[in-house]
Amino acid sequence: MAQAIVIDKHPLDDIMRAERMPHIFCPGCGIGIAMRCYAQAVLESGIPERQHIVVSGIGCSGRVAGYMNLDSYHTTHGRGIPFATGIKLANPELMVTVFSGDGDLAAIGGNHLIHAARRNMDLKIICVNNFNYGMTGGQFGPTTPTGAYATTAPYGNREQPFNLPYLLAAAGANYVSRWTTMHVRQITQDILYTFTKPGFTFIEILAACPVGFGKSNRIPDGLEEMKLYRERSVLARDVPLDQLGIDLREERPIYVGNFVNRDVPAYAPVSIDP
Repeated sequence: MAQAIVIDKHPLDDIMRAERMPHIFCPGCGIGIAMRCYAQAVLESGIPERQHIVVSGIGCSGRVAGYMNLDSYHTTHGRGIPFATGIKLANPELMVTVFSGDGDLAAIGGNHLIHAARRNMDLKIICVNNFNYGMTGGQFGPTTPTGAYATTAPYGNREQPFNLPYLLAAAGANYVSRWTTMHVRQITQDILYTFTKPGFTFIEILAACPVGFGKSNRIPDGLEEMKLYRERSVLARDVPLDQLGIDLREERPIYVGNFVNRDVPAYAPVSIDP
């Protein structure tokens, strides 16, 4: 008879703050999947945990910094990137990751996002895009697809959303990719890769938000939104960056993959001898 294997703890117990579980994410939310991918990448990176820093702003995704058993900074709304910039400039040896949402990074913090990319700051950005302001009631934001409904767009969003990969590529990011929470292996491998990639890197993760986005758009639960990603995600091959926008009204593909991979030197401040 085979002997039972006793495991004292989960492999990620040293990376995540297990004492804070269960988390407060809503049922069906995709942020936990993205957080798990980040934790796995930290575990596999070989970089000492004391060198990993995770910074977030405000919002549902901003909660991730509080669940990671790393030096963590839960900053003010939209200001994760400037905080992270200060940390990186003060100690360039640290691996600084900003983990936050589309509203925090691309709306409230949009100016910081494009200028950090323009400078090619050596920061690793993970943007969980759930197409709305999930924490504050499901309002539409700068990534809400045209025609999608929200609590502040009961007749459908009339605005053109950001095509985030196109925006970050134009701003100067060294590495840009997009996946959905269906693509856990690709997300984990991408995060691992960005740990070795100098300069500004940006990973967009499309995630289900059944309570905020789904309820307004007749997507009954997280599983249905994941099914949508499974059916419509297409690996982009030679697709122009300006065609990577997302429109959930039509049977258009949701393009995923690695879109930009440059080797521009990362920002380095000029030292001035006294």
